[in-house]
Amino acid sequence: MANSTTEQHDFVIRGKINDSTDKILTKDACRFLTVLHRSFESTRRTILHQRQLRQRNFDNGELPDFLPETKSIREDDRWRGAPPAPGLIDRRVEITGPTDRKMVVNALNSGVKAYMADFEDSLTPTWDNIVNGQANLFDAVRRQIDFKMAEKEYKLRTDEPLPTLICRTRGWHLDENQFLVGGSPISGALFDFGLYFFHNAKELISRQLGPYFYIPKLESHLEARLWNDVYNVAQDYLGIPRGTIRGTVLIETITAAFEMDEIIYELRDHIGGLNCGRWDYIFTFIKNFRNRPDFILPDRAAVTMTVPFMDAYVKLLISTCHKRGVHAMGGMSALIPIKNDEAANTKALASVEADKLREVLAGHDGTWVAHPALAPLAKGIFDKHMPTANQIFRRRPAANITRDDLLNTNVPGSVTLDGVKRNIDVCLVYMEAWLRGVGCSQIHSLMEDAATAEVSRSQLWQWARHGASTAEGVRLGKETMLKLLEERNEALASSAAAQNRFSLTAKYLREQITGESYAEFLTTLLYDEIAGTI
Repeated sequence: MANSTTEQHDFVIRGKINDSTDKILTKDACRFLTVLHRSFESTRRTILHQRQLRQRNFDNGELPDFLPETKSIREDDRWRGAPPAPGLIDRRVEITGPTDRKMVVNALNSGVKAYMADFEDSLTPTWDNIVNGQANLFDAVRRQIDFKMAEKEYKLRTDEPLPTLICRTRGWHLDENQFLVGGSPISGALFDFGLYFFHNAKELISRQLGPYFYIPKLESHLEARLWNDVYNVAQDYLGIPRGTIRGTVLIETITAAFEMDEIIYELRDHIGGLNCGRWDYIFTFIKNFRNRPDFILPDRAAVTMTVPFMDAYVKLLISTCHKRGVHAMGGMSALIPIKNDEAANTKALASVEADKLREVLAGHDGTWVAHPALAPLAKGIFDKHMPTANQIFRRRPAANITRDDLLNTNVPGSVTLDGVKRNIDVCLVYMEAWLRGVGCSQIHSLMEDAATAEVSRSQLWQWARHGASTAEGVRLGKETMLKLLEERNEALASSAAAQNRFSLTAKYLREQITGESYAEFLTTLLYDEIAGTI
């Protein structure tokens, strides 16, 4: 169906109209979106500008630290976050994934405690993906999502309770160009939040299962304060008691790691916990300090959760959460089951098992999986070592993590030619799929999304910027990077389907791996190529 434009009450829908838009973008829902936009857009713009200023300071040699002006909040042991809400008390295993209809059904049938329905890193934000995803969640909340596809019937299981649904919106940095208010694009975060909340909040409350959200890519407690204000206005608008919403914050930026107490404090009436968003965390570590040669990291595979700066981050997050009475959620292992190679699959599952064992013994209250086949493995580990619903009651001694601990780049390992090629492959394959509307991809037996692609892209940029040499003695300057890119792109394109987009992908990637131009996010770099077109 051709694109159409709808104008009512100072909003414009530029995306194509179909059954999903008729169902989700009702007049009342759109009015609610305009209220959110007019109430919070100026603050969002201020926050995005503050991010730019902070990055400028990092480029000039400044390093992040714990804020002196909020020291009293960190040192006050009396205050607590909101207690766990119904459906969020036991979160030992959560599955994550995009909001296509098949994924939603499979996730809800996977036997986990919660399903994070993702409008962010595992979803390409095409208009169809976003609006159809909202329609799918509308049906999922009401347990009306049964459907047939290719002669196969998908039905929700009825033999046990379904997982609690948690919606992850886009971050503050992304716009939704297909919905304008007063001529300006609405925030992608407010668009995702607003539609899910407006249509489902009262239904979820009646089921004692929400509304609950994951908050991605926060960089400061002031950004958490903005979300808290959004929650209050939204609840007032629908006549819902304040404190009903719960938001679990992904601590996936290095700056947020220094403000965990403050973030919980700002959201204390709505807090659902903090989560170790490991891949974006590594990405921002490289991104924020990309101009400093003393912050160069080795191959991505060497940057594990046990290296000093990652270990310190985990310890601080768990200590902070349990001190404040909220969940400390573990993160995602990118490994997935490997078909047709029993030895490799056994090795991958052993790695996942070790990762989940590390999490539960460290004190995490739950973990993430990306594939239903991994849910029983993760559940078994947490059942054995965490027989209670969570570990919030286990108050360990204060972590006493310092700034130097969080910035410790003593990471064993080296840059290798194989690591460079793997990073290029991840960028090319992921970006090409993203441009076709697919937001997560299996690459080299790993589940890659925007966060892992960002790690790969940023490492390539930093290595080229500082002329790093590989263990084999290859100097990674601009010419070498471009030569390797062309070789890998030619190989991947030659084995891909005829209608692939590797040529366009390589065009964008060439600008991002030479140590010169650096886009803030790959998703914003590529967004105009997919907005409203798929």
